[in-house]
Amino acid sequence: MMRIEQINGCYVVTFNDISKFNALITDMVKEQLNSLFSKPDVKLILNLKGVKYIDSTGFGVFLSVMKTARLSKGEFKICGIENDAMVLFKILQLNNVFEIYDNLEVCLNSFANK
Repeated sequence: MMRIEQINGCYVVTFNDISKFNALITDMVKEQLNSLFSKPDVKLILNLKGVKYIDSTGFGVFLSVMKTARLSKGEFKICGIENDAMVLFKILQLNNVFEIYDNLEVCLNSFANK
């Protein structure tokens, strides 16, 4: 369901065969993502490619992970948001809250440019 890999010193999380990020999976995902920040200065990219729908619990996970990242002096970025899901980000104005990139390559490069 969820794959975590390291690329260029960043954790990259992707979902396999998940089109809905909802209450059925959010507790497990939240726990795993937050645990990645057990050390300081962690860089995490959440690749939402293929996820077409996100409910309120899903957005709650993103906000929780962002808070955990900040507390541990880490970084959290999101990429690959599908058009349907981006509409929800924009309605909730969360596109102004998170660092969002079109694709994984651009997101990875954003860490190198700091």
